[in-house]
Amino acid sequence: MRIAITSNGPGEFSGWVRPLVAALLRLAPDTDVTLFFVPDDYATGRESDVARRMFPLAHVVTPKEYLRFAVGAALDGVPSRVDVVQYLGGDLMHARRVRARLGGGGRSYKFASKGAAKRLDGAYAVDAKNAGELEGLGFAPQRITVVGNLAVDGALGEAAGLFAASAEAAFEPDGVLIMPGTRRHEVANLVPLFLQMAVHLRALRPNLPIAFGISPFTSDDELAQALSRGGEYRNVWGTRGRVVPHSSGIALEAQGGPAFPVVRDTMRHAARARLVVTLPGTKCIELAALGVPAIVCVPLNAPEAVVINGPLQYVDRIPFAGTFLKRAMVIAVDLRFPFTAQPNMDTGEMLMPELRGTQMPGEMARRVAAYADNEPTRILASRRLRELYAAHAGAAERMARSLLEAYA
Repeated sequence: MRIAITSNGPGEFSGWVRPLVAALLRLAPDTDVTLFFVPDDYATGRESDVARRMFPLAHVVTPKEYLRFAVGAALDGVPSRVDVVQYLGGDLMHARRVRARLGGGGRSYKFASKGAAKRLDGAYAVDAKNAGELEGLGFAPQRITVVGNLAVDGALGEAAGLFAASAEAAFEPDGVLIMPGTRRHEVANLVPLFLQMAVHLRALRPNLPIAFGISPFTSDDELAQALSRGGEYRNVWGTRGRVVPHSSGIALEAQGGPAFPVVRDTMRHAARARLVVTLPGTKCIELAALGVPAIVCVPLNAPEAVVINGPLQYVDRIPFAGTFLKRAMVIAVDLRFPFTAQPNMDTGEMLMPELRGTQMPGEMARRVAAYADNEPTRILASRRLRELYAAHAGAAERMARSLLEAYA
């Protein structure tokens, strides 16, 4: 089977593309895979490099190459025709464009647009609720296949070492793993903020192991640049620091303070952690699948730096009033939602404690220390989180088998 997959940012690649491609190549090693990374504000720019390392036999197309391809250019290694184009992230129009160039069938996952049912062979759904949403967009029930959440298999696979880049030294168990995000503004501002929080946490709990889980989409140079500035905004309240060598590879050292090791295969190490401090996103589902207690932070110290969907992302570029308008919009959107972590949304309960609004590193550290001390609450949360997505395990293989049966 020849399959083209469209995707965009780190969450979609790690949570959706990675487990599906691994399942396809396990079930049918001769599958011809072409990955198109499309332009997107959520992307880091390193998705293509990580994909090439992880799947060396796949054809990987960068966003710049895709733009050339979209307007008619031929690309080396890209087949002239595929059997199916599978949407796994980014704007749906890009999947339509790839299909217009390469032909074949078309399928979506989780999302679709009005009118898509007339153009696509079918859609894959995360659950029954999602299947109902797709039906509402015009898909007949028999053209919807409920496979589950691919991100669960992504987490389980990474925790088992399936996608490991190296045999790096393991993060010391029963500690706190801090995952400050992968987007450019997150690296630039939240790495210094979380490093300052880690300094406070070390002072509060000297014997508690602390490490940073940094994704492979963030380079050492990006980390060094972020720490050299201490954040792009003064009210982020981050600390300056530097990247230093460590037995596991590198560590983040606060200015005049301690150093904390960095691990890259975060789910491998999260499974051994007492708790994780993270941001909203796919990682919350992955951590829940592993039963890892987590505190979810939504720092709005600098709302104008937050990436949001659509043209409102660029409101801050309006002269004089732009920054104030974007701050107000981001805060207003945040206030509309009682929860930001997907497991909390799915249950209507605060299974993952959330810290929202303007955050001070010292107060964050106190909240993390209190949760680290509260073993009964963490044990209960761990059990509830693990149960929440247990039925989704095997989603990647179910989806891979469906594609192979339909197009191989």
